[in-house]
Amino acid sequence: MMTRHALVVWLVVAAGCVSRTGAVPKPFPRPHRTPDPVALVSPLAAPPATLAATALEYRGVPFVDGGTSPSGFDCSGFTYFVFQQHGIDIPRVAADQYRAGRPIKATAIQPGDLLFFQTVAPGASHVALALGGNAFVHAPSARGRVRVERLSSSYWSRRFLGARRFLDVTN
Repeated sequence: MMTRHALVVWLVVAAGCVSRTGAVPKPFPRPHRTPDPVALVSPLAAPPATLAATALEYRGVPFVDGGTSPSGFDCSGFTYFVFQQHGIDIPRVAADQYRAGRPIKATAIQPGDLLFFQTVAPGASHVALALGGNAFVHAPSARGRVRVERLSSSYWSRRFLGARRFLDVTN
């Protein structure tokens, strides 16, 4: 049984942990964990052209930092959402998507592959979905909307980091 003094001390300490403003504290940083590789999904479950068609349906949706829905997307929220529409679970963040996908050569890029770019930070800081024919669709920036662009453009070609595949298609 607690003594009266110990009970008072415990109550004071416990009360100090309660927020009266309703604010939710940010979680403590967690050690970085490399995501497990995502098992390749059969193209029968989600044909690459179907993924590309789904992505194109959202052209014009505004960029929203952290967005993962048709009301607004960030780059990896967009690719995450498109894959989810076909029952394919990929990591949420661009850098994790880059680490989880199967690396493919730039010459082997097909519709449905993810393209990664080094933009605002070293490593994979931007992601887009390949459409084929040098085109990709993405949620570009805070000033943009989901749109189609060319990998060969001077801006994107200089920042291209690599491509990853989540669908089991042949090269």
